[in-house]
Amino acid sequence: MAIVAIVGRPNVGKSTLFNRMSRKNQALVGDLPGITRDRNYAQINWEGKALTIVDTGGYVTIESSGMEDLTREQILLALDEADIILFVADGKTGLHPEDSFLADLVRRASKPVFFAVNKIDGPKQKQNIAEFYELGLDHIYPISAAHGSGVGEILTDLADAIPETVEATEDDADTGEIRVAIVGRPNVGKSTLVNHLLGAQRVIVSPSPGTTRDSVDSILEQKGHRYLLIDTAGIRRKGKTRERLEKLSVIRALHSIDRSHVTVILLDATEGITDQDLHIAGYIQERYRGCIIGVNKWDAVEKDGKQTARFLEDVRDRFRFFPFAPILTFSALSGNRVPRIIPTVREVFQQYSQRITTGILNRGLEQALRHHEPPVVRGRRLKFYYATQASIKPPTFVLFCNYPDSIHFSYERYLTNQFREAFGLSKTPIRIVFRGRERNERDE
Repeated sequence: MAIVAIVGRPNVGKSTLFNRMSRKNQALVGDLPGITRDRNYAQINWEGKALTIVDTGGYVTIESSGMEDLTREQILLALDEADIILFVADGKTGLHPEDSFLADLVRRASKPVFFAVNKIDGPKQKQNIAEFYELGLDHIYPISAAHGSGVGEILTDLADAIPETVEATEDDADTGEIRVAIVGRPNVGKSTLVNHLLGAQRVIVSPSPGTTRDSVDSILEQKGHRYLLIDTAGIRRKGKTRERLEKLSVIRALHSIDRSHVTVILLDATEGITDQDLHIAGYIQERYRGCIIGVNKWDAVEKDGKQTARFLEDVRDRFRFFPFAPILTFSALSGNRVPRIIPTVREVFQQYSQRITTGILNRGLEQALRHHEPPVVRGRRLKFYYATQASIKPPTFVLFCNYPDSIHFSYERYLTNQFREAFGLSKTPIRIVFRGRERNERDE
């Protein structure tokens, strides 16, 4: 699949163009320069061709902070891995010295370059593009990423530049990849973990909390399986998300949980479990996602056998609403025990996608009912007729009974635990839905 890197100065509209091309609001967009720091990926199909577009942070050449140095490094990495470069400038502010420097940098990459002047919203603004020919580029695309004008034309030419051997297939729409979201409070080591899993500096790592604002997608292939790793912005408490950008980052992180099959919630072993960790876990629970509880910075804690047992016991107790979630301890910085994560993700996903045949399911239900007789409801014995599996991800079972609205949560929990044990679903959430039968089907 061809990779197209979108590069340019800060605040020229790269993320808006990225969102327009991908037809979704995946990248954060705002009036402040420098919102996008990491590379952001999206896969699209255009006229039978598959493209991966990469949104990058704004490139600056002046002496700057360490964060801007890291952003430049990410842009250089994007240029290195790209097949085609889409260079974007700002038609409202005009040609800038930074544009000239970046144009030279892009040319040195020795790859096809498409040059777009953004924010051309009408005939009057088109007059502003003449000065950009000073950059020595053959063709300029006047576009408006905000309104969509000119975007279709540049996408068509980008698709034409892709060799015929790189074609979109049905697998591009559904690659069968396992989507893994890495979530947690700021500065618990999410980006460090993703980088170690990938074996490359794919996302920015900084000791300052809140470095990652967008959710950043990266592909990992291991032992014949494909994983989409989603590094998310740290989720802060509502009282600390007053700025619009922080609020959008929280939304991005929650959206990443929605997109995921399995979520790895990171805890900081040096700080212990906080209420915010439990709040994040609550988001995962509400969305019925597979979950792994990852205790990071484990090598930074002095511990003996009893202390380790107490710590893990405390984790299990505080996360008792997640009895199915495996607990893994590791150090993302050193890589100690990190190799256990992906096999555990695979195991959780297999159970998360498990389908039980109707016969086996009903035999399991019958055994559970014999072991613990249903309670009396409204003066009559609660009666179950049959069960069926409605869906997977998570395994969802529909149980038909005579009083579906009167089942106590304790008996529902009992049935859930019985299903886990009977069907080998110890590491996945399970959803049970109770329904009544139609009157003409009921046993009167």
